[in-house]
Amino acid sequence: MKVGFVSLGCSKNLVDTEMLIGKFKKENFEIVNQPNQADILVVNTCGFIESAKEEAINTILEMAEYKKNGNCKYLIATGCLVKRYKLELEKALPEVDLFVSVDEYDEIWSKIQNLLGQETKSKNTLDYMERCIATGEKTAYLKIAEGCSNHCTYCAIPAIRGPYISRQMEDILKEAKRLSDLGYQELIVIAQDTTKYGIDLYGEPKLAELLEKLTQLEDIKWIRFLYAYPESITDELIEVVKKSEKICHYFDIPLQHFSDEVLKKMNRKSDSKSIESLMNKLRKEIPDVIIRTTMIVGFPGETKENFEALYEFVKRAKFDKLGAFQYSKEEGTPAAKLPNQVMTKTKQKRWNDVMKLQEEIVKEKLQEKVGNIYEVLIDSSSKNYWIARSYMDIPDEDSVIYIKNMSAVDCKTMVGSFVKCKIIGVRGYDLMGEIL
Repeated sequence: MKVGFVSLGCSKNLVDTEMLIGKFKKENFEIVNQPNQADILVVNTCGFIESAKEEAINTILEMAEYKKNGNCKYLIATGCLVKRYKLELEKALPEVDLFVSVDEYDEIWSKIQNLLGQETKSKNTLDYMERCIATGEKTAYLKIAEGCSNHCTYCAIPAIRGPYISRQMEDILKEAKRLSDLGYQELIVIAQDTTKYGIDLYGEPKLAELLEKLTQLEDIKWIRFLYAYPESITDELIEVVKKSEKICHYFDIPLQHFSDEVLKKMNRKSDSKSIESLMNKLRKEIPDVIIRTTMIVGFPGETKENFEALYEFVKRAKFDKLGAFQYSKEEGTPAAKLPNQVMTKTKQKRWNDVMKLQEEIVKEKLQEKVGNIYEVLIDSSSKNYWIARSYMDIPDEDSVIYIKNMSAVDCKTMVGSFVKCKIIGVRGYDLMGEIL
């Protein structure tokens, strides 16, 4: 039978999808990319915020059309949305033949075999070592923990994914070695909060040690780590990043706000003073560091003064990358019960103001890069351009570098190559370059 997959939401969810693809492949199912070719369609859902939930429902309904008008015989929904609303979904979406929540992954294969009328012989466990990587031939995510124990008041992740559980370091390193042996040269270390890695297992944070051990893999060229919470970024971690030629000088730090009053209501562990101090330290210790962050506007009770504190900080900090979100009221979270919910119109205006400010900051920062030379990874190609990234950009989130193909070389032959590139111009949020 042929199986097709749709993976929604974050990179951590994508790793789950990759493991499930690997399981199907091991059991001799054929994996297809076109949904109209599939006998079985699997949608791995996200249930984080309202827009993600809407996308998941719409995608399930879209895939359900292939049961009516295509080859599809079975439709399976998995993931975070299923965990949050399984009973409601079973009633509302009879088109789906099987719902599997994230906390049922230990039973997932027996459930699938039962659906298909097959005898259960194989182990249920999804295996990191059997993943089928879906992020190209050079880049792979490396998930180091499950769940989250931070309990930010706006976030449903702890309720969906459970408490923070670190993977054993030796298992992570074994998986990283396998990825390296398969030819992957960029590892992106991920967890809901990478900086808490190891505290539950070893009694202290171990991210710095893990990163150092990953650098010992000879054929790995770039290592990144995403979602570093500000209160857990230690001097040791900064030093490891600073001295390594393999660890990209890139910090993704979800700050969410700058007003102490709002941060406290969010149950964040940092405050404005420590945040500003951290930003200054990172730029002093690592002058070419790229700092990415996210901010939430319109949190319950956010006053004009609270927002102005955030706005002025963004203007002052000049983040290289910034994403802003309008607060999403999520049922079951403490913030959903807070008084003084901010009006939609106000949230929209504040979001517009922050993003307009960030647009001007980015324009200025991109212009400063013209004339610089970077080593870049060519991710893909179009008719006339190679599309590349430097250490400054994570895939699918950040900007890219367009390099015009000035030779007769087939664009596709360059994909997966690391080359030296000179920045020659700016194109919106992206850069233009030429190979040296």
